[in-house]
Amino acid sequence: MNFDSLLQQQTPFETRNALRERFRLRRKEKKLSQQELANKADVSLASLKRFEASGNISLNSLIKLSFALGYEDDFDRLFSQKHYQSIQDVISDAAH
Repeated sequence: MNFDSLLQQQTPFETRNALRERFRLRRKEKKLSQQELANKADVSLASLKRFEASGNISLNSLIKLSFALGYEDDFDRLFSQKHYQSIQDVISDAAH
């Protein structure tokens, strides 16, 4: 990891806040109220409100809400790529 990438890394708190804000924007783009989305996703309104206010939500509820908004492919990409620490890791992996 180089110095520039260290400067660009977000903290878990910053990542959570960016995620909740993007989520809220996507919900509003689809012109869904919190109640409508909660019903569509079969998630409690309280959970949805808490997520949009604080970023706290269970993984199960986040997945349900994301599917209800049509963003299920985003979860398919999460953790899907192997990240190498060195060129030796790439060589070793290729040899297997």
